[in-house]
Amino acid sequence: MDRVFLDHAATTPMRPEAVEAMLPLLGGSSNPSSLHAEGRAARAALDAAREAVAAVVGAAPREIVFTGGGSESDTLAILGAARATRSRGRHAITAAVEHHAVLHAVDLLEEDGWNVTRLPVDSGGRVDPAAVAAALTPQTALVSIALANNELGTVQPVAEIARLAHAAGALVHTDAVQAPGWLALDVDALGVDLLSLSAHKFSGPKGAGVLYVRRGTPVAPLIVGGGQEHGLRAGTENVAAIAALAAALVLAEAERAVQAPRVASLRDRLETAILASIPGSVVNAASAPRLPTIASLAFAETPGDALLIRLDLEGIAASAGSACAAGSAEPSHVIAAIGLDARFRAGVVRFSLGRETTSTEIDEVIRRLPAIVADVRIPVSV
Repeated sequence: MDRVFLDHAATTPMRPEAVEAMLPLLGGSSNPSSLHAEGRAARAALDAAREAVAAVVGAAPREIVFTGGGSESDTLAILGAARATRSRGRHAITAAVEHHAVLHAVDLLEEDGWNVTRLPVDSGGRVDPAAVAAALTPQTALVSIALANNELGTVQPVAEIARLAHAAGALVHTDAVQAPGWLALDVDALGVDLLSLSAHKFSGPKGAGVLYVRRGTPVAPLIVGGGQEHGLRAGTENVAAIAALAAALVLAEAERAVQAPRVASLRDRLETAILASIPGSVVNAASAPRLPTIASLAFAETPGDALLIRLDLEGIAASAGSACAAGSAEPSHVIAAIGLDARFRAGVVRFSLGRETTSTEIDEVIRRLPAIVADVRIPVSV
């Protein structure tokens, strides 16, 4: 059987329609900032992509800024908004389970003299809106909470958090990188001022991203030079990648009503079978609202690195919820934050499904996984 790819939360294969949108623009020598016919053609492609992305998220085209990816979008949102609003106050709120692009950005704020509150989460990885309300102060300038967690799939109550933050006068950013094709992205329904996307998470190309910036939201550019992207991101745009991003995003949204329940059913079947066939296994964040794509499993007394290697040798691509340092398995910051029992922390594996995932592939993982876990599990001495 062909390899089974269950690491879509890390990256997704480019869909043919995105490649088709990209190819005609790869060989051109046109710059969308040029005034000649070639430049106008590139500008038309860029404008069409901006309009398509804006329509998906319910924004105006001018509120769409193209970036080099999700990490850049997160950094621009956090550092750019913070630098533009520092006169209001120097306090930011985020969650302990955020992507490192967010956590490292708020680290930089701290180095610049900001006070940062990193909120704890419950066992499902969810932020309590009441904790956000309690953390807000008159000096709070920014709240950044991801729409969906990349390790657990936990969906956060962003709309409620945004309502509380706005009542206190703070801006709200959400990292929505994992959401396209699986959750609605209406920025008005979410109530956010800033929203980040990354093309390669929804079958687009690597190296292209989006930052939605609500009209009137103050953001200072991090990359300066020309006036591209409404003055917020200097540098000649990667028109080919942006066109492919827009094509992939439009299709992901169009397919959401069919794909989201289909993939959720596959994920549920995978989790149910694993719990039934492998003693000492748990589903992380099982009780929380989750993306349909992510199944985070933990296996007691099982070294996660050995498990991932065996899975790979068996033709199954997955990823870990923990990182290894100096030969010692340490839980990721997300796994540490949810308080997973110590017996399970080293044996976390994330299976992340996508639109290409088939029932046959899930059956194959269900068939092979019990023996693999049994082989690598460390016997408990009695």
